[in-house]
Amino acid sequence: MEQTGLRAPTVTAAVRPVTPQQRAARAARNGGEPTLEFAERVPYDAYVRASTLHGLQQPLSEDPGEMSFLMVSQIMELYFGLTCHELRHAQRELRANRIWDALPALRRAALHLEGLNAAWQGLRWMTPADFNRFRNLLGEGSGFQSAMYRQLEFLLGLRDPALIRPFRRQTEVHAELTAALATPSLWDDVVALLARRGFDLPGELLDRDVAVEHEPHPAVEAAWVRIYADGGPDNHLRLLGEALTEVAERFGDWRWHHIKAVQRTMGAKVGSGGSAGLAWLQRSMARVVFPELWSARTAM
Repeated sequence: MEQTGLRAPTVTAAVRPVTPQQRAARAARNGGEPTLEFAERVPYDAYVRASTLHGLQQPLSEDPGEMSFLMVSQIMELYFGLTCHELRHAQRELRANRIWDALPALRRAALHLEGLNAAWQGLRWMTPADFNRFRNLLGEGSGFQSAMYRQLEFLLGLRDPALIRPFRRQTEVHAELTAALATPSLWDDVVALLARRGFDLPGELLDRDVAVEHEPHPAVEAAWVRIYADGGPDNHLRLLGEALTEVAERFGDWRWHHIKAVQRTMGAKVGSGGSAGLAWLQRSMARVVFPELWSARTAM
């Protein structure tokens, strides 16, 4: 079974497929009004699990602002998982040489990252005094410890095996992250695709240890320069390059918003998870997603 990092959904009996004819018959019986009586659980709740979602917020303090911090964090976790889902779909299409079919998934991923970025707006009210009212109760809890964010980074090619160490006591999560490190990143699959399309790429690029972060290579950069030189409508590789660029840019926006949120709420204080906080985030942002897509633009 392919490692996904997402749990398989369980559909309850209250969700029953209906046909267009059945929907039309129900609307006729209701006189155009919504159905108000159900024999079992409300179908919307059975599908969306809204009552479960709204039961997951358990603040540690009485401070009213903590709910914003907690819920925005949970919303971001959902977006991390959703973006991973789309990028894995794109990977499967690229491995099968279906570039055109990979583009919608990459487009959706970029839009999900826009939603992820919008979530930061819910914390723009937070000053250091606001955060300090409940920060100590978080103990060593830190966004640095998000396993799903690590999955997203690994998919995008940002790889550091040391970063899975915090999860050693959570054996299932640790196993998923270990498997993700052993699996080619999206960028690894793109480089392999370029080689299959006839671009001259050295063997060490194609046979390298994928658990180690990709180092920019001039041969990959040269391939993208050639690809972008063809502006024709049938150049699917150029369309792929632009779709990947959009994903990388939106992910970079999220990292930048993270830095600004930290500056707004805690300045240069040390992080809750033991890091240098702001300085650590700034160093981390220097690692570039899909690096040759950016460097190639200088030579275009």
